Amino acid sequence: MTDNSSITTRIREEARRLGFFKMGVVAAGPVPWRQHFDVWLAQGQHGEMTYLERQAAKREDPSLVLNNVRSILILAMNYHTGDDIPVDPLRSRISRHAWGDDYHRLMTDRLRALEEFIRREEPEARGLFYADTGPVMEKAWGAHSMLGWMGKHSNLITREQGSWFFVGVILLNLEMEYNAAERDYCGSCTRCIRACPTDAIVAPHVVDARLCISYLTIELKGAIPRHLRPLIGNRIFGCDDCQEVCPWNRFAVATAERAFWPHNSSYPFALVHLAQITKEEFNARFKNSPIRRAKRDGLVRNVVVALGNSQRPEAVPVLTRALNDGSALVRGHAAWALGQIGVDGARTSLAQARRVEPDPTVLEEIELALNTPPAKKLKV
Repeated sequence: MTDNSSITTRIREEARRLGFFKMGVVAAGPVPWRQHFDVWLAQGQHGEMTYLERQAAKREDPSLVLNNVRSILILAMNYHTGDDIPVDPLRSRISRHAWGDDYHRLMTDRLRALEEFIRREEPEARGLFYADTGPVMEKAWGAHSMLGWMGKHSNLITREQGSWFFVGVILLNLEMEYNAAERDYCGSCTRCIRACPTDAIVAPHVVDARLCISYLTIELKGAIPRHLRPLIGNRIFGCDDCQEVCPWNRFAVATAERAFWPHNSSYPFALVHLAQITKEEFNARFKNSPIRRAKRDGLVRNVVVALGNSQRPEAVPVLTRALNDGSALVRGHAAWALGQIGVDGARTSLAQARRVEPDPTVLEEIELALNTPPAKKLKV
């Protein structure tokens, strides 16, 4: 018969050896925050992430994912990489989670190693593991365990290291030793809510994905709503503003996982170079990066928006070339960007593109851009 305390201790020690700085263990059952999730879906706040709706039943009931599931392990791996990178409007801002290699691969390898350890220790054990790759509500389970609590920005927070960490889960058919859930230590703090550039945190613990810059620059496949484009600034993949201001992140430490550190000496990337990247170059440069999720056209869409937000006249030549991009999505956003800069060269390029552009959605963007009042000169 399995000693619940003993096996839990052994797994916790092995998890730490594998690079997870903290582990929560909870008894499987109906997911916490279930009603919260149902309301969020019913209000359409998941946007185009239709997989969340399709998988809702499994996300709310882990027994539909693993038959005879008894326990859920929630594991945290630090990805904080130390100092901030200086802000330059002509260079990219990218969420910290995408500075290095694709975390899915590293996390999956470590979770697999831990699951194999468990089966060696307990041959009757059967489990499934996911690193943001399966129908499991990792954050809800993490907030139900000793791992941490759900911040008002809807990210998990730990007292030990703040919120800069990836979350992995293992579903097991074993009974284990369970701990009481961590307390919520956010108190009356609302810094994350006030810091959100698009007011996407519509209530404590409620993020409307349709307004969130991470959603707009990663998950959204079509056009970014025009009224939100100026608020994106030079963020081209994700946004960390709500975490940057969190007081608990004063306890963040630099990760020992070198794979999560930036490998490219040109980071942060020059936007004028990324705006001209081909599909082949994109696939080669980002094949081991989370950025590949945006795909080439999605990333270049984000880049030309960022160039428009820079309001720098030196961005006009590359945006003019983007008006001839093979993607209508890119051309439309490039037209908008030229309208934001508004100098004579930008308007000349737009007028020329209007004569040859075949796509009606891009033509609409060109017309709107030509009618955009000239941007105010930036102070140097």
